[in-house]
Amino acid sequence: RILESFAAENGSIAAQSGETDIFITPGYRFKLVDRLVTNFHLPKSTLFMLVSAFAGLERMQAAYAHAIAQHYRFYSYGDASLLERV
Repeated sequence: RILESFAAENGSIAAQSGETDIFITPGYRFKLVDRLVTNFHLPKSTLFMLVSAFAGLERMQAAYAHAIAQHYRFYSYGDASLLERV
């Protein structure tokens, strides 16, 4: 979220300090970040909204179905995933 908050529309970024209040939901147009390492979040959480905005809702639903079928671990101490932006 912080990288996207400080990124210019052209994808450039400069050193800054501060806080962010950006709320990323499906439909958000990413300016800078093209890969994301994250864990598996609760399906109805704001973090799931963020990864769905990043990788696509259908893609994330399929990934979560696979994770459940393969007994992946969820939450903070669970398995991780590497996502690429759609």
